[in-house]
Amino acid sequence: MDESLAALLSAAGLTPRGEPQALSGGDIAEVFRLVTDQGEVVVKHDDPQRLAGEADGLRALREAGSELLVPEVLGEAGGYLVMEALAPGRSPGDEVSLGEGLRRLHAVIGDAHGWPRDNACGRTPQSNAPLPDGRAFQRERRLLPLAEACQARGLMDGRLRTRVEAIAHNLEAWLPDAPASLIHGDLWSGNVLFTPSGPAIIDPAVYRHYPEVDLAMLTLFGSPRTAFFEAYWNGGAPTDWPRRETLFQLYPLLNHLLLFGGGYRGAVERMVSRLEST
Repeated sequence: MDESLAALLSAAGLTPRGEPQALSGGDIAEVFRLVTDQGEVVVKHDDPQRLAGEADGLRALREAGSELLVPEVLGEAGGYLVMEALAPGRSPGDEVSLGEGLRRLHAVIGDAHGWPRDNACGRTPQSNAPLPDGRAFQRERRLLPLAEACQARGLMDGRLRTRVEAIAHNLEAWLPDAPASLIHGDLWSGNVLFTPSGPAIIDPAVYRHYPEVDLAMLTLFGSPRTAFFEAYWNGGAPTDWPRRETLFQLYPLLNHLLLFGGGYRGAVERMVSRLEST
């Protein structure tokens, strides 16, 4: 076992039984399950700054008291993050519990859009420098930097970048400003874990912004059931949800274009075209 990991486990009061066992997935970080005398834990090995941002996000989500399960951070140092292991399984009313829990999470409001520290969405550094207006934050911290990065890597031509920039600069024309909700920030279906004790959320990229950011990620890379939306909206769905859904799917698709290449360019173009036509 790596000396840094052994020291971290010792500092956390954990006594390992055997070696860490690799888990499937781990596109960004190496992920392991480890049996200890105190129970099973999950260990991540990755860039220390990314792990520090994830640990900060996990703590913030736990402190929010939304009733969604969030793994407890047991230790973090030397490129390792050790967390509580959650057992997968199902419980009655999972979709309803997820919707209600996410609504409570988003009811935790901050003074500005952003977060006190930067973090990462996948491998992409994510600037969270706070701004008072949500439209400005979406433009300056999300859409414009990603469009610039994609063009710089030859993944987007100047014409498509100009179209993304036009959408970013037109947000005030249709999108109302809103209170800055605490959001998971990378809530695709793979970061929702159903357990016998209820739904859990993992692998966050936390900041404060429009709550529809999390919903749009769930529908982009998953298919939440009607019961989830009924529980989440609780009769208060915005009339322009389809337009917001498209807008907030644009940033993760730009990020996938940046991370995984030109296979995502068509999806970016489709979202841009939808926003231009509404």
